[in-house]
Parts: sequence; structure tokens; C-alpha cells
Amino acid sequence: MTMNAENTPAPIDAEIHDDTIAKFVLSGRRQVRQLLQEIVDHHALIGGHFGNGGSFLTALLELSDDEDTLTLDASPDAATHRRVLSAPKLVCVTQLDRIRIQFVLRDLEEGREDGRTVIYAPVPDEILRLQRRDAFRLSVPLSHAATCVIRTKGVAEPTVEVVGRLLDISVGGIALQAPTDIVEFVIGSQLETCQLRLPNLDPIPLQLRVCNISRQEQRSGAQMLRIGLSFADLPRSAENAIQRYIFNTERERNARERGGL
Repeated sequence: MTMNAENTPAPIDAEIHDDTIAKFVLSGRRQVRQLLQEIVDHHALIGGHFGNGGSFLTALLELSDDEDTLTLDASPDAATHRRVLSAPKLVCVTQLDRIRIQFVLRDLEEGREDGRTVIYAPVPDEILRLQRRDAFRLSVPLSHAATCVIRTKGVAEPTVEVVGRLLDISVGGIALQAPTDIVEFVIGSQLETCQLRLPNLDPIPLQLRVCNISRQEQRSGAQMLRIGLSFADLPRSAENAIQRYIFNTERERNARERGGL
């Protein structure tokens, strides 16, 4: 296997007991082992992340007969393999049927099976299983000044650029606030040239599909559009970036509410 883990989801930067993600955690012995066996059976590729930006591509080869030990494919690179074994933990991230799965392995040991090097690890107590339908819809803080730029056909001009304020976001789509008189948005239409601008991230190019439109009156009396848009063919790298933004923002908000920030 190659050492490049870019084709697997990036790990979510949150502890598994964080209030933000607690409802997505499987902790039952049978549930955990059934899901791990599914990963083995589907030969799912796993991104193994071991600190300081280190990662490699691996797979679960076997769940032991007593269901207490996992066997993983080792990195073919000797230096990477040594770093993995010496790391305090290995964060494993994969997808199964478009469901993000993340778990942490500790106490890694080297082994040999069928003439090749493998890694043994105790079965984790918990697994994060984040289904797309369960995705957070985050109300975007005004202080973030997050926007989406849309280039499309205008009412009075052939092509216009609309900068909409981001109201909320999930890994499935966004809601924007935009002026009423620049573009005539049509439900079901696809906007091909858009750019999502989130704080501390590079602009994310994407395509959007218009799902719903409503008018909202501001305190000043001005009319604005609230536009619900779904992502169309969102690249995995963009999905990873959006998901990290959502989790980090929600975690900061929870910490402030608890007096932690």
C-alpha cells in the first residue's frame, strides 16, 4: 500500500466524549465488533494518523476469534512503521457506505503473518460513526463573516457575482442570505461556479443546487432572500474541510457556554 492517506477522510479534531459528537459514538461491545468486522469484510481503506501530521494508508485484515484483537496492514516504509509503533495512539479514519467512521487504537505491537509485517492492537471501546443524515447544521456566527460567492446569470446583466452571507452549514449544504434584486434564483437549478469562504481556510470551489427560497424582512424593512442550497458532487477534500470547520466551531461554542473560554 502507498503511504498517501489523502484519499481517506481526515480525522475529526475532537475527543470522543466531546458533547458535540457524543450522540454519534458506539460503545456497546457487540456494536463495536460488528462494525469492525464490516470494515474487514469490505476491505475498506483506512487513513492511519499518528501525530505531527504523520499518516499512512492501511486496512483491517482480521478481527481475532476472541474478538479482542485487531490485525492491521503495516506501512511498507520502515521509518513510518517505527513511528507508528512508538506513537501513543493511532487515529483510524475510513468510510463505509458513505458513513464516516473513526476510532483510536493504542498499545500497538508488531507481528508477522503469512510472511509480512502486521500491527496488532486491542479492539477499541468506542467508535465514532457519523452518518450524513445526522450531520450537524451549524448556525454560523456573525463574527466569522463567512460568505459564499456565486457567479451566475443576473437579472440585468449577463453574469454577476453575488456575495451571500452564510447563515448555516452542514456537510450536505448551506443557507445564504442574499439581495432580492440581483439574481433570480430558481428552485432545482444548479450553480456551477461558486466559492465558499470560511475563516482560516482557503476558498473552497464548489457547485450548488437551489433547494428552497424564502423572503425575509430585516429590521430596517429591507427584503432579503434566504436561499437553501445543497452541495453537488462535493469533493472529499472539501467535505473534510467543511466538517472540521463545523466541529471546531461547535466545540468552541460549547466551551464558551460552559465557561471554558
